[in-house]
Amino acid sequence: MTERDIENQATPARKGWFARLKEGLSRSSAKLTDGITGIFAKRKLDEETLEELEELLIASDLGPATAAKLTAELARTRFGKDVTPEEVRTALAEHAARILEPVAVPLVPEGTGRPFTILMVGVNGTGKTTTIGKLAKQWTEEGRKVVLAAGDTFRAAAIGQLQVWGERARVPVIAREPGADAAGLAYDAFARARADGADILLIDTAGRLQNRADLMAELSKIVRVLKKQDETAPHAVVLVLDATTGQNAHAQVETFRDLVNVTGLIVTKLDGSARGGVLVALAERFGLPVHAIGVGEGIDDLRPFDPKQFGRSLMGLPE
Repeated sequence: MTERDIENQATPARKGWFARLKEGLSRSSAKLTDGITGIFAKRKLDEETLEELEELLIASDLGPATAAKLTAELARTRFGKDVTPEEVRTALAEHAARILEPVAVPLVPEGTGRPFTILMVGVNGTGKTTTIGKLAKQWTEEGRKVVLAAGDTFRAAAIGQLQVWGERARVPVIAREPGADAAGLAYDAFARARADGADILLIDTAGRLQNRADLMAELSKIVRVLKKQDETAPHAVVLVLDATTGQNAHAQVETFRDLVNVTGLIVTKLDGSARGGVLVALAERFGLPVHAIGVGEGIDDLRPFDPKQFGRSLMGLPE
């Protein structure tokens, strides 16, 4: 990816965030809208329609627990009544927003640690490197001093991609040759960032697979070497999840949470998925902060999310 490619990814300013969010979630909302319309065409809210609705929500990756909670809440207020598809979608959007509100927590790199060190983790292909570049650009524009560390030493392409983002954001990138020790690089990057008076250090890591014990052990090693320089580091461990994986995201959260004490999530690729409901399911099950969502490749397409906007976009409703 060249710098020009990244420049061309910027989303036109004329399109508002809600419009981009709604457009990004269109595949998810179409699945739900069509399903709800089919269930509630001139029908009362009874046991049969509730069961069908619950099955639809599960199929849309909201998960069994969330689907049961949403349908139970709907039944509490509307059971036995004639309901329209729009009424159902509106009620579901409101209930989803209530589930999301406690976890809608932006990633604010503040605290006693300096540099504020963020370890970015996740499996292959989730968009960690791109997400790091977007965060670096946003924070440098706010006047913060940022350093990037190319800790994905297994892939030369990942190192090169991060260096391009570093040029774009005008921030230094600490890198070594492919195959170098990632923990040693993280140690050196922290030392340099602290010596240079950086505010934030963002560390990329190799895409981990739960069945690759060697890579998972290396991730633990990175955490240990950081603590040798600052016992409070890393100050945030952010798991980047690809929304297109649907329910597999749950297993990823469990694995990384147990290994490296994940402190928050970023969910990417919501625009390429009909599985946007997984974000609600993750919030319901784990309660981890969801720092941002991505609905495109542009720099402006990674944002902290508004639960009400997300709920209405998921159900295909206007703002």
